[in-house]
Amino acid sequence: WQPLFVEGMKTLAFELWEQLGFRAPDAVITPVGLGSALLGMFYGFSLLRQAGQIDRLPRLYACQAEICAPIHAAFQAGLDDVPAVECGRSIAEGVATSRPIRRRELLAALRESGGGTAVADDDRIRAAQEELAAEGLYVEATAALGLAGAQALLDAGTLRADETNVVLLCGSGLKQGASAVTTT
Repeated sequence: WQPLFVEGMKTLAFELWEQLGFRAPDAVITPVGLGSALLGMFYGFSLLRQAGQIDRLPRLYACQAEICAPIHAAFQAGLDDVPAVECGRSIAEGVATSRPIRRRELLAALRESGGGTAVADDDRIRAAQEELAAEGLYVEATAALGLAGAQALLDAGTLRADETNVVLLCGSGLKQGASAVTTT
């Protein structure tokens, strides 16, 4: 809700650009509830393009839990606004938002970047969380949604393995506590 939060999220774009040798990734995949991180990155990459530092925006992809996916539904239907939806319960509770406040801007950012949306069910999110844990990345289920969505986009041929694709891992597994995934 805080408008300056989106402004601060621009730094995600600047940090990615710097860490990738002052170039933009081909795609950025992120879990989306209210969409502040995705929108902030869109604004940040847009500023980099306006300044002549990059020649194109990365494709931005919003990932949502299958049981609560208003942005995905609106994007797939070609809508300019997001109607409210009834959300079920998902392990990716951090993105369970029935109608994001910056919904029009989110849809416009996805379209302008040439990106899109993906959804994942709880089983796929859990599998992604376990895969990340096996690599030593302890994230909450909401963060694992980004990887689950990226895998769905790879399976569909939307993302390619030879591209520079960034998955935003936005939340520590410590937030999830005892229900977090453990591997043996």
